[in-house]
Amino acid sequence: MQRFVRFQSAIPNRNGRFPGVFALANGLARDEVLLPEDEAWWRAANDRANSLYDAPNEAYGPDAPPGGRSWFKTEAHDLLALTAGYLHLLDRYDVPWHEVRTARPGTILYEDPVQVVALPFTHAENWPFTRQSS
Repeated sequence: MQRFVRFQSAIPNRNGRFPGVFALANGLARDEVLLPEDEAWWRAANDRANSLYDAPNEAYGPDAPPGGRSWFKTEAHDLLALTAGYLHLLDRYDVPWHEVRTARPGTILYEDPVQVVALPFTHAENWPFTRQSS
C-alpha cells in the first residue's frame, strides 16, 4: 500500500490551513528573519528543489481548486533528505511543525514519482460510516 508523509505547521494560519514545510521556510525568508548563512542555504535549497521537482500547475495554478496539499511518497528518499534540511531550519527558528502520515491523503489532483497533491477529504462527502456519530 502506498504511504504518504506531510510536514506542516503545527498551528493553522489565519485561513485555517496548515502550511507545508516549504511555505513555512519561505515565510521566514519573506519576513526577513533568517541569518545570512541560513538565507544563503534557503536560496540554494529552493533552487535545487525547483530544478528537481515540479510545482504542478493543475494543482497550484490559477484554475486549480483551492486547498491542495502536497504529500511526499515515503519511498522518495532524496526528496525526504532535502526536506530534512528545511525541518532543521524551522527548528532553529522555533517554528512548530508536525509530521502527518497516511495511506489516503484525500482526492488526488496530481501525482508524479515523488509526490501527490491532494484535496483534503471533507466530513460530509467522505465520512466512511453510514451512521453519523453523535
